[in-house]
This record gives sequence, C-alpha cells and structure tokens, in this order.
Amino acid sequence: MMNPPENRPGVQENLRRVNEILQKQGLVEGIDRWREGPRQELVESLVQRLHLVELQKFLDALHPADVADVLESLPLGERLLVWELVKVEREGEILLEVSDAVRETLIANMDERELVAAAETLDTDEIADLAPDLPREVMQDVLRSLAPEEQEQLRAAMAHPEGTVGALMDFDMISVREDVTLEVVLRYLRQLAELPDHTDQLFVVDRAGRLTGLLPVDRLLVTAPGATVASVMRPETARFRPEDRAQDAASAFERYDLVSAPVTDAAGRLVARVTVSAVVDYIREETDSDLLSAGGLREDEDIFASVWRSVKNRWTWLAVNLVTAFIASRVIGLFENSISRLVALAALMPIIAGVSGNSGNQTITMLVRALALGQITGGNARKLLAKEIGVSLVNGLIWGGVVGLFAFFIYHSWQLGLVMMGAMVLALMLASAMGVAIPLVMHRLGRDPALGSSVMITAITDSGGFFIFLGLATVFLL
Repeated sequence: MMNPPENRPGVQENLRRVNEILQKQGLVEGIDRWREGPRQELVESLVQRLHLVELQKFLDALHPADVADVLESLPLGERLLVWELVKVEREGEILLEVSDAVRETLIANMDERELVAAAETLDTDEIADLAPDLPREVMQDVLRSLAPEEQEQLRAAMAHPEGTVGALMDFDMISVREDVTLEVVLRYLRQLAELPDHTDQLFVVDRAGRLTGLLPVDRLLVTAPGATVASVMRPETARFRPEDRAQDAASAFERYDLVSAPVTDAAGRLVARVTVSAVVDYIREETDSDLLSAGGLREDEDIFASVWRSVKNRWTWLAVNLVTAFIASRVIGLFENSISRLVALAALMPIIAGVSGNSGNQTITMLVRALALGQITGGNARKLLAKEIGVSLVNGLIWGGVVGLFAFFIYHSWQLGLVMMGAMVLALMLASAMGVAIPLVMHRLGRDPALGSSVMITAITDSGGFFIFLGLATVFLL
C-alpha cells in the first residue's frame, strides 16, 4: 500500500533505501568464488533475486514523482537497473516526471514495443508532452492505437509550440448544458467512473458548444437539485486561447487563485482546459531553465552524464568567459606602470570588480523577473534605468565611503581613499546601466533575457571596474 502523502519518506530517504538494496546486490555479485559450484551458484542466484524483488516492491510503493527523483539521483548503470524493475504500466507516468536529460537515457534503453505500451497508458495531452522525445515510428504506432477523437486531440496539442497555452491543455474535462437541472448533472456525474483530476468546476456550454459560464462543484452540491445550471452558474474569471502565452496563464492562475480554467477557440467554443498542475510544472521548468541560462548552460544536464556530453553543454559560455578574461587582462596590462609604481592598486582592484559585479547581477535578476511578468514596457524602461542609476549612486556613495576609509586606514593615503570611493560610484553606475540594458536588448532580439546574463555582466563589470579604478588612480595619484 502506498504511504499517505504526510507519511511518505523524503527523496533522500528513498534514495538511501534504494542504494542500500543495490549495495546488497553488489555484495552478492562480488562473493568470493573459491567455493564455486552448482549449489553455490543456485544460492547466490536466489539471494540476488530476493534483493531485486525487495527493490521492486519498494519502487511499486512509491509515487511516480518519487521514483523519478530516485532515477535522477543514480549513476547511469544503477539507474538502468532500477528502471528495469519498474512495471510497464507505470513507465509512462515516470517518464513524464523525470528531467529531459534523464528521460533521454531511459528512452534510449527501451525498445519500440515497450515505448508504445508506456505511451498508451497516458492521456493525449501527456503523450503530447512526451512526443518530442519519442522516435517517429513509436509515435505513429501510438497514433494508430488511439480513437479518432483522441488522434485529433493529440495532433492539436502537438501543433502548439512550447510556451503557449496549447502546450499545457488538458482534454480530460466535464462540460454540461446550461438548460438542464442540477439533478440531471448529478446523475451524469454518478455514472462516471471518476472525476478528472483538479475538477473544481464544470464548464457550461450552449447547444453550439460555446462556453457560457462555469458551475463550481461546491455550488452544485449545496444548491437545490431542481435549479437549472443557468441559474447558479457564474461567469469565468479567465479564459484562454491555445495560442496565448503560457506565462500569461501562469500569472492569471497566481492572481486569481485558479485550480482550472477553460480554453476556447476563436469562436468561443470550449476545446480544453488548463489545470494548476500543468501551470506549476511550467513554472518549475521555466525557473530551472532561467537558472541554467543565467549560468551559461545551454540545456538541462544529467548530473551523471558522460564527461563529453557535459563538456559540450558547458563549453560555449566558458569560451565567451575566456575571451572576456583576456580583455580584462589587457585592460590591466594598459596600467602596468601605474601598478608597479603603486602596488596597493593590485590589492584593491578585486574589491571594485567584486562589488560592482554583485550589484549588476542583482539588477539583472530583478529585470529578468519583471520581463517574465510583463511589467516592463517601452514607456517605463527609461524610468527604470533612471531609478537603477539612482540606486547605484546612493550605494556607491555609501559603500565607496566604506572602502575609501578602509584604503585610508591601511595605506594612510586620503587621496587613494577618494579614488576608491569615486571608482566605486562609477563602477556601480556602470553595473546598473548594463544590468538594465542586457536583459532589455536580449528581450528585444527575441532571446531569453536570462541566457548567459551573469557571464556577460561579470565580464563587463570586471573590465569596466578595472579600467575606471586604474584610470582614476593614474590621473590623480601618479
């Protein structure tokens, strides 16, 4: 029996238990062969089988998401061993839960018949999520196994690109006519085997299938059965079209605390719904993508991927970083004479670059979030830039004063302290300006504003900070 959610072990406990069983298996396989013989081989085979049965029972009791977490946390060899013990009827759900990189390793070790069987256990919208990772022959077999209506639903879901409401749509929903009584609706619901997940409301349509309102389940249960649907239904808080941005749907779900929302076509006919589950998954994936992009990673990476695969994923921005490091080194090289005449400059340079780099990353983080929420327009971008420059000016005066005093007390030079303060103010203003400009330019070019942003801002603040500090020192101290 599956543990209830409140008593279910955490990811670390599940992983510990799996590793414990796998270690037992490894110990059995490594038994000294000095007593090899038919009887010894039989005993060893039985013990191995018992351990595998124990592991399979443990996996059967876990939620698909927990199995996915375990698989993502295992090296490739152990991952594939555990995957072999997963029952076929659960494979589809687990493939949906694992990361793209891990899903690729699992699918690569499944034959065509197994992939078709796994896909057939899923709903059409779930198959659409899995489709980009499945071989073409498998998708053709899956399509042939579906009813004509499901085939159309699958094609509709696959026709919409990622990042749109159409990619989040769920076709498993309940719609009712507005001219029937609640008693008729209740009888209809009792005939169903179960309600679709996240059914907090029924969708009310007219004879042409156009959405006219919503019937909350709580109203259905507390209102007299003789009342008509039209008399108790309420207007929808939000409705979406398949081509709408998924980010807009996520914002609406957050703003209005939605559990589900209707999706209609251009004529207003109900075609699907979006659920909070799909929205949460989308937000998580976008957050992961932003984190990876900010660090200069091109795609989701399996932590146990091969060395070569990881190198290919990471080399692009490392190469960019190397080029910018060369530029920064040449900036320093321009002031070699100044540094040789005042060695204190070499010790103080990292302070300017480090603080300005951190300030720039703070600004970029705020800008990327604001762009994702649609809070920045052409009209307010200049005001935002002016505000960030003002913030950097105040921070520069405060923290520039601190580092100026530090330089004065260490090197007993008030002129060096003033140069440090002036360099800090100018470097922070540069960092803020670039922290606003980089995401806005990337967004204007149709690129992900988080892509490599931390790498670019660090490169600019390093080179710019060195140039500002050493330039001021050369002019006013030497």
